[in-house]
Amino acid sequence: MIDAHHHIWLQKDLPWLLGPEQPRIFGSYRSIMRDYEIDEYLSDLKGTGIKKSVYVQANWAPNWFEDEVAWVQSVADTHGWPHGIVGFANFMVDDVRPQLDRLQKYGLMRGIRQQLHWHEKPMYRFAPHADVARDGRVQRNVARLADYGWSFDLQVFADQMDGAIELAETAPDVTFILQHAGMLTDLSDAGWTHWRTQMGKLAKCDNVVTKLSAFGTFVHRNDPELIAKMISETVKIFGAKRCMFGSNFPIEKIWTNYKDLFDAFQQGASTLPKAQQHAIFNDTAQRVYGL
Repeated sequence: MIDAHHHIWLQKDLPWLLGPEQPRIFGSYRSIMRDYEIDEYLSDLKGTGIKKSVYVQANWAPNWFEDEVAWVQSVADTHGWPHGIVGFANFMVDDVRPQLDRLQKYGLMRGIRQQLHWHEKPMYRFAPHADVARDGRVQRNVARLADYGWSFDLQVFADQMDGAIELAETAPDVTFILQHAGMLTDLSDAGWTHWRTQMGKLAKCDNVVTKLSAFGTFVHRNDPELIAKMISETVKIFGAKRCMFGSNFPIEKIWTNYKDLFDAFQQGASTLPKAQQHAIFNDTAQRVYGL
């Protein structure tokens, strides 16, 4: 089984973890304001059956984008974990290739994430505006990932998915991995309906798959009922062969432990046929990230 989305970090390299807490999308993070290194991550995994993992960039200073990948590669060279790396690059430049060329020498590189999510609530914003995915420079640069054989980890809210569709269509040879099943924030009936509609439109792009991850982000708890519903609804839209599990650790460690989180995901998928469960917890990530 594979964890397709986790982070390990050194506190000194993450400015947003230093000093007094700043308001964050996931609430208070005082319990993880420290180094979270591979030994602790592997300890968290004990008893879960997870055999491989993918590291996803953790927002080091943008000018340290290569340092982050180099450090994670060195951890993998020493410990054998993680098994794939999703690094960072800035696609809002005229030509992203010099950045990508610097990352190409790291053997575990599998893709890039630049977070494009923007929300009407300021605390939920990361990108400078809502329509970064429609930026011509971004579209041209993301398409260049095909030359490197790398994927793009796509992080947007439901309101941004029309632009995400345009981005996916302009880069048909790139695999897009939608983060956190579209980051559902509104759990009202209207919110679910809007999310389903937008997810259905995005799923028509054959080069888009999605992660089942970070479902505690907006509720700040491990909620097995919500997890089960998110799995069920997302699989109906994308199909299990285009869905993969990700822990989003250590963020989810703020309110739960890895075993309880993974148990909730496994229980939430337990009504699906075994082949679909295997796709979610192994096959999709193995295929998409080349593990």
